[in-house]
Amino acid sequence: MSKRIREAFSHGKAFIPFVTAGDPSLEVTARLVPAMAAAGADLIELGIPFSDPVAEGPVIQQADERALAAGATTDRIFELVRQIRRETDVPLAFMTYLNPVFTYGAERFLKACGETGVDALIVPDMPFEEKGELAPFCRRYGVDLVSLIAPTSHDRIRMIAKEASGFVYCVSSLGVTGVRSSITTDIGAMVKLVKEAQDIPCAVGFGISTPEQAAKMAAQSDGAIVGSAIVKICAKYGKDCVPHVKEYVRSMKTAVQSAN
Repeated sequence: MSKRIREAFSHGKAFIPFVTAGDPSLEVTARLVPAMAAAGADLIELGIPFSDPVAEGPVIQQADERALAAGATTDRIFELVRQIRRETDVPLAFMTYLNPVFTYGAERFLKACGETGVDALIVPDMPFEEKGELAPFCRRYGVDLVSLIAPTSHDRIRMIAKEASGFVYCVSSLGVTGVRSSITTDIGAMVKLVKEAQDIPCAVGFGISTPEQAAKMAAQSDGAIVGSAIVKICAKYGKDCVPHVKEYVRSMKTAVQSAN
């Protein structure tokens, strides 16, 4: 596990916000990340925009479209990470799909992650059976390849957890990302299965938007991941979104801490 990822989960329950890199612009993302870190974010997920993001609902799909239209490219996003690293040491995870990684070149991509200071990689469309295509490069360049488990994973949860690196991303509900009014999955049972296989942090994502939901999910795991609700704020306020996102992150971090 990378040092920074370990650090992210060492202060009690972690709050993990997600933003799409380059939405509304790379310049705004460069200000957003340090602001979220200052507001208490323990680890920040940066989405690499992609034209066909299969796990995403309309909110993040539209963010990807805005970012691509504004000129976000993988090279520019690595440059953005360099810039962010001059300002903050907050743990960073890339969330991306296999296509952008392979288009860039898998080894070249992971080498750039290692060199710029990306701590972890989350690839929602990569089946567990195919992780061998990226895992050796992740190990070589010191990047944690984060495994996702879903409520339907059942027997597979232990198998996935045993080989997991960094933290385990527990998908709270089936379907695509987005804001949900309620989450009914038995997160506690999923987390228990993971911990039986390996003592590794588990963070819950997909569908969390309110402080109450975040506190409830964090109470049953090691942290809460929130994406669409933050991306909505970015969409609403555009280049002026930074103080609004900062305030939201602060309130969510407080809620998550209440679950300690």
